[in-house]
Amino acid sequence: MRVVIAPDSFKGSATGLQAATAIADGVRRVDDTVETILIPMADGGEGTVAALTGGLGGTQRAVTVHDPLDRPVTAAYGWIPERRLAVIEMAAASGLPLMGDRPDPDAASTFGTGELIRDALDHGAEAVILGLGGSATVDAGTGLLAALGARFLDGNGRALRGCGGSLGRIDTIDVADLDPRLRSLRLTIASDVTSPLLGPSGAVYVFGPQKGVTPDRLAAFDQAMARFAQAVVRTFGVDHRDSAGSGAAGGIGYLLRSVLDVSFRDGFSLIAELADLPGRIAQADLVITGEGRLDAQSLVGKVPVNVARLGQAAGVPVIALAGRIDGDVAAFAEAGLSAVVPIVDRPMALAEAMADGPALIEAAAARLFGLLRLGGRFAIT
Repeated sequence: MRVVIAPDSFKGSATGLQAATAIADGVRRVDDTVETILIPMADGGEGTVAALTGGLGGTQRAVTVHDPLDRPVTAAYGWIPERRLAVIEMAAASGLPLMGDRPDPDAASTFGTGELIRDALDHGAEAVILGLGGSATVDAGTGLLAALGARFLDGNGRALRGCGGSLGRIDTIDVADLDPRLRSLRLTIASDVTSPLLGPSGAVYVFGPQKGVTPDRLAAFDQAMARFAQAVVRTFGVDHRDSAGSGAAGGIGYLLRSVLDVSFRDGFSLIAELADLPGRIAQADLVITGEGRLDAQSLVGKVPVNVARLGQAAGVPVIALAGRIDGDVAAFAEAGLSAVVPIVDRPMALAEAMADGPALIEAAAARLFGLLRLGGRFAIT
């Protein structure tokens, strides 16, 4: 029997690779003849680096860069040497958790993410996948490009720091010293955000509050973003303000597509393609996926349901393990999941469940496979 194991991370408890390993261990506790194929998954946000390095045989490279407030921080990115491919999560150097409990949309910068890209170029990268989830910034990527040689000047020719508070004062963008290696870099942005740059559905109004923009400042931040966009249009002669995805990660999608040759991909589809998940599923007898919480949001693009759709297309059953299940289980069945199995086996506090995540996942997989083996002994007519 061949089983593909393709879970997302159980956030705060187990990475995708840890979850996949725990599931495989649980399966082998019941039947050590089963062939398990581990393909940890993600959707372009947290866990993307772990998923791709685990699935493609890469490693993680740790470097010292600057966090959103210019403090030194150690951040890691994925490196797949055979493909000369670097996999970078914005959250590693420019993520909201690095701000503690005090987000600062004026000061927060993506400079550290640019430093990670620069290190990848120094390391020989010919392609970069940049996952945009979890950013702390509304600097429209100015910090990132500054780390790669761009300069942002006010009306008097004075250099400005790339941060949210500078956007409205940027008059000129100087890319004369932009790293020339970017011209040949294959840059793919992994994001499922389709928002434009400006307006009620744009970068500031939709995502600004989670980065610390208070309701009374939303209009001012959006106006500053609009003034910056005008400078971009003047400089580069292209207008991507209304393009889908330009509002991603505080406007970084807008600047990168205006300056560089980038492609936008849905995170899950990109990772599934690189790992040949559809092909692996087509050759499997069963697929096991999972994530920390299955709820209504899972039905609109989260990993387990996306995996289930691939299973449906191949005629292979897909079962999901979950730390918590909210909503109508029948809806998950309609989405293609043959079964949903909770990992907790007794009443317990959330903190205990998260601390024991890998062990609970392994035990749940063992219970599941024990039931499957029992079911195989009976023919129900």
